[in-house]
Amino acid sequence: MTRNHMQGQTGQAMQEDIASPKRTNELLKRHGLVLKKSLGQNFLIDPNILNKIVSAAHLDDTKGALEIGPGIGALTQQLAKVAKRVVAVEIDQRLLPLLEETLAGYPHAAVVHGDVLKLDLKQLFEERFQDVDRVSVVANLPYYITTPIIMMLLEQKLPLENIVVMIQKEVAERMAAKPGGKEYGSLSIAVQYYCDPEIVTIVPHTVFIPQPNVDSAVIKLKVRQQPPVEVEDESFFFDVVHASFVQRRKTIYNNLASKFFTKETKGTLEQVLQAAGIEPSRRGETLSIEEYAVLSRHLSQALKGNG
Repeated sequence: MTRNHMQGQTGQAMQEDIASPKRTNELLKRHGLVLKKSLGQNFLIDPNILNKIVSAAHLDDTKGALEIGPGIGALTQQLAKVAKRVVAVEIDQRLLPLLEETLAGYPHAAVVHGDVLKLDLKQLFEERFQDVDRVSVVANLPYYITTPIIMMLLEQKLPLENIVVMIQKEVAERMAAKPGGKEYGSLSIAVQYYCDPEIVTIVPHTVFIPQPNVDSAVIKLKVRQQPPVEVEDESFFFDVVHASFVQRRKTIYNNLASKFFTKETKGTLEQVLQAAGIEPSRRGETLSIEEYAVLSRHLSQALKGNG
């Protein structure tokens, strides 16, 4: 056990867990806080769900955790009990004094005030996680900004082991979806290019203060060392994927023709699809990530030829 953890345990004896209706309401009332809908503030009051989130991240006293939106610190407390270092990024300045109170006794847990989408995360990792083996993002993300945060974390290619987040159930289902269903789309492919997704548990809306209108899910995204497919140009690959879902009812041929070809050059697209082994009548939701990799390669070569 590290010295930090020994120090933390002294404080833990004095710290009551936050994840209960009584404790949450007491803290909010004492600090005079009214939650902001604009920041998606819904605080978890079920310790069993917190345990599932922390367990899914596979943290230990050699690893670090980056939390986004700690709120009043219910999840932060639990992360600090198992991780070597915890850094929580909170945008709402009003919560900083409350977090200072709830995290007293956890010297290895720090709060950074800021917008995670604007922070230099590579610098944060260098400064804050120097002494840990691996880092996971563990968070209860605001619904309204879930996808931008996750895609930012993945596109920056941060040295992450896992991303374990509680998000809107429908979004989690889209991230984990397989080809052929209505949930499968460009988000599914983007997430699965970088990660291996697994839905850990479904979370009813009744275990939050205040209660959101929809249910949530905890999803674990195990970050891949290498993508499952090889692409020459990632940006173009994702352009092709996105174009294929612009109008879901349209065929792959019609969607790609609208994006990449003129009336005069549309004939080339039939040749591209034939070379890629894809029927022009198929829809985007039926193509696997492997088929999109092949398609983007042939399409790139054809467009360079036309150029």
